[in-house]
Amino acid sequence: MMKFRAARHTKDLNRIIDFYGRVLGLKVLGDFKGHHDYNGAFLGIPGADWHLEFTESNISPVHYPDSDDLLVFYAESVEEFNKIKERFIRNRVRPETPKNPYWANNGITFTDPDGFRIVISVLRIVPKRLLPGRGGNSSGR
Repeated sequence: MMKFRAARHTKDLNRIIDFYGRVLGLKVLGDFKGHHDYNGAFLGIPGADWHLEFTESNISPVHYPDSDDLLVFYAESVEEFNKIKERFIRNRVRPETPKNPYWANNGITFTDPDGFRIVISVLRIVPKRLLPGRGGNSSGR
């Protein structure tokens, strides 16, 4: 079975590690320093078949976030969703209004230190048809 890694270059690796680690709750699974002039870290959930890689070097990233560029994380429980949301609020990371109204109805959106957006959703916990004010649809999400 394939494994998944999303890799992105950043201008401030320490801020990204803090955001995805301490605030979002991912764990640092590994890191490296001075590999072909790159430093990096792998963040994720131990034992999961995916992780995020962030790198930095002397060359600044040349990418621009778009409001539709999202990483979507599905909380395991309503309690976990609320704990994550509280960590963001406690760390003064304000929710954003998502460009796509689907995510306004199905999660909460935040922006990371590089300007990329993440969504925390409860859709995998509670079937959409059971959420108050959210009738089912056949979007397949």
